[in-house]
Order: sequence, then C-alpha cells, then structure tokens
Amino acid sequence: MRGLGPGLAARRLLPLRLPRQPRRPPGPRLSSGPAAAGVLERAMDELLRRAVPSVQAYELREKTPAPAEGQCADFVSFYGGLTEVAERAELLGRLAQDFGVDHGQVAEQSANVLQLRQQPREAAVLLQAEDRLRYALVPRYRGLFHHISKLDGGVRFLVQLRADLLEAQALKLVEGPHVREMNGVLKGMLTEWFSSGFLNLERVTWHSPCEVLQKVSESEAVHPVKNWMDIKRRVGPYRRCYFFSHCANPGEPLVVLHVALTSDISSNIQAIVKDCPPSETEEKNKIAAAIFYSISLTQQGLQGVELGTFLIKRVVKELQEEFPHLGTFSSLSPIPGFTKWLLGLLNSQAKDHGRNELFTDSECKEISEITGGPTNETLKVFLSSNEWVKSEKLVRALQAPLMRLCAWYLYGEKHRGYALNPVANFHLQNGAVMWRINWMADLSLKGITGSCGLMVNYRYYLEETATNSTTYLSSKNIKASEQVLSLVAQFQKNSKL
Repeated sequence: MRGLGPGLAARRLLPLRLPRQPRRPPGPRLSSGPAAAGVLERAMDELLRRAVPSVQAYELREKTPAPAEGQCADFVSFYGGLTEVAERAELLGRLAQDFGVDHGQVAEQSANVLQLRQQPREAAVLLQAEDRLRYALVPRYRGLFHHISKLDGGVRFLVQLRADLLEAQALKLVEGPHVREMNGVLKGMLTEWFSSGFLNLERVTWHSPCEVLQKVSESEAVHPVKNWMDIKRRVGPYRRCYFFSHCANPGEPLVVLHVALTSDISSNIQAIVKDCPPSETEEKNKIAAAIFYSISLTQQGLQGVELGTFLIKRVVKELQEEFPHLGTFSSLSPIPGFTKWLLGLLNSQAKDHGRNELFTDSECKEISEITGGPTNETLKVFLSSNEWVKSEKLVRALQAPLMRLCAWYLYGEKHRGYALNPVANFHLQNGAVMWRINWMADLSLKGITGSCGLMVNYRYYLEETATNSTTYLSSKNIKASEQVLSLVAQFQKNSKL
C-alpha cells in the first residue's frame, strides 16, 4: 500500500501549484543612471577578462592547466546576482561579441590549408594544418562553458543561461550573428551532454514522490493540470506518464510524455483528460492503441535538443514490452498558431476592399445570415474569443471551411520547405503520418482560441517511420492520409490565398 497514509495526506494538504514559469520583467537596459551603468559595465569587462580562458598556442593546447575553479565560480556567482533580464543580456552580448573566434587566426590557418592543398605534401602535414584550423575555429567562450560544466550544478546553470539567452533574443535585448553563433555552440554542447545514453526513462504513478508529481503537473504546457484528482487520473489506469531524467540528476524531469491507452485512435481530448477511465483495473483486451496526447519540455534552455524524439521512441519500446499485442501508435496534437494564421488572412483580405477568397459564395451567405454582418469582419470578432462555439448553427457552418483551411495550414504552409506548424514539423521529422484532422476536438478556452477547437492525429506506423523521416528531411515531402489530402484538394478548389 505504498503511497497511501502519510503520502496521501501530504498530497491533500499540499496545494497544487499550477504551471508557472515567471518571466523576469525586461526592466531598464542596465542599472538606473549613467554612473551605475558605467560601474556595472566595467565590472562585467573585468569579470570576463578573468573568467574566460585565454587561447593558448596550438602546440600547448594539451599542456595548459585548467583555469582555477574559482574563476568559473566567480562568473556563475556574478551572473546569478544580475536580477534584470537586460543586465544578463548585456553580459551575454559582451561574451559573444568579444570572446568568440579570432578571425585573423582563422584566415591565416585557412590560407595555410589552401596553400598545402596546392602542393604535393604528405597527408600528415595537411591533416595537421586542418587540425590547426579546427583549433582556431573554437570560440573562447566555449572554454568557459566547458569549465563551468565541471562545477557542481554547472550543467544546470548552463541550461538556465541558454534559457536566458533565448529569452533575451525573443525580447530583442541582444541580437546579431555573434549571439546566434554562441547560442548554436551552447546548444551543441548541451546536445552532447544530454544525448540518449545519459538519459534515464522513468514512469510516473500515483505512488511517485510528491515532488515528482508536482513537477510533472507544473511542466504540463499542453493541457494544464487543474488539481490533484486531475493528475491522479493522468497517471492512473489506462494512462501512462513517462519522463527523461539525466543520469547525473535522477528524478528531475527534463521532458514529460503523457499517453492514453485506448480502444481506438482518439479524436478529442475531452475523452482523455476529463472522462474517467472505464474501470480502476486495466483489461488488456480493451487496449488497442497508445495515444501520445502531451509532450512538454520542463527546461526552456534545452529547446532544440532532441529529447522529445528519443522519449517517444523509448516509450514505444516500453509499451510494446508491457503490451506485446499493441500495434497502433498515434498522437492527438494541438495546432498552435492556426487561429492566428487564419485571423491574419481575414485581416489582409478585409483590407483589400473586402476581398473574400477563403469561403465559397454559399458559405459566405450562410455565415453572414448567422452572424448578421460581412463574413470577414464578423469572423475576426468571433474567432478572437470562444463565444462562437455556443452557436450550433455557426459551428455547423464553419466546419467545412475551417477543416480545409486547417488542412492547408498544416500541409501547405511551409518554413524553409518544412511544415510551418512546429508540432507538425516535430512529428513529421519523427516519421509520423499526418493522419486525421478532428473537428471540435479541444473545447477548452486554449483550444478554441488557439486552433478553433481543431486537433490532429499524427500516426506512427513503426515499420515506416525511418523511411518517412528520411523522405521528409531530404525532399521535404509530407506523408498524409486520404482524409488530409482530400481536405487539401478542397482548399485548392474552393479557397485562394
């Protein structure tokens, strides 16, 4: 009866903290006043001069002692004392700009390599010249990050530092190629430190420690957890919850995956997160499909590190071991950005002298009769809230046009040749098939305002995922079902952008 008694009492007494990731306000560019700003800037320059390792001659690269641990600790301490986003952004900007690659050395070593390629020399000479070039291409701040990673809690600090860097970039507090390059270098280092070999798969149950249940609840970004009974359902019968932790910090969730065990591929989220399971005891013969309905990253500094892809693959293997007969795997995914994209189209067409090319004439007539005004103008108002779902007539009238528009948004809207929608791009890169678009699948406020209540299944045919992934990544072709392709064809026939 582990987990009952005192453990259950603790859960009753401990209020569930809803997901919270407070953002520090941007604040002033630096500390108030020119004098204070000047003092802080000089302190930053002095800190970086002491903390960032200098570049040693190529011949001494393996003989130079590591910097004193205190120098790296000073950087961590100083950085932690900066309370404003703008102050941290300033320090990171200086680090990226002033402690990157020595471009003069890169040019010199590049010229040397090119010269050797034009002359008949032994391979060893050319290879050493190329190694000198690689050495010159390593930015100085990489050495700082490397030494910080050896401190107790150093890797966690670097994860948070990258989260701050991404936030500063989003707020446009720090910009430019040097910053983007430093972000890429740090992301590459984190990718190595968080590769699949260092990750532990852990399952969450109602008997898991309170702290783990709390962290899983707080990290849920797709379908927020309301209370303890809600999380109890999500880790109870016919549900599975797994997370990756790092071997150096077991029990600390990095990325969390929620799975529903169902008789068929689910078409709406209400049946998963609101309805109670059929019974308290699982009957294996009622389980025919595994539905991945939520995957959340708990550490924003790990964005772009392929944790989610590895987690899905590991969970599939785990479920196959538990249910050997299980052969159907699919997501039930949100479509973030669809409403924003659609409102953008309505705005642009309204500005173009009331031009309407999204809806057919009969659809426009029906929608106008229901809303009492011009289609584009009234829909902009209705779709900006969740009020429109209260009208059964309007819901029926919008089903056909919004389904085909959503199909085009997922299938036809691209960014650099790949799916514009980030969730679609994630699953397609994993080799899934864009399988079914579902109407009125998420009736929550977030679901209605974010994607007009639509959700999509990305189905994983295990024997085809590797081929599909390769095809998508190399030729940018999206594998889709007949339903999706039919909706895309309807869009091409009845709508224009």
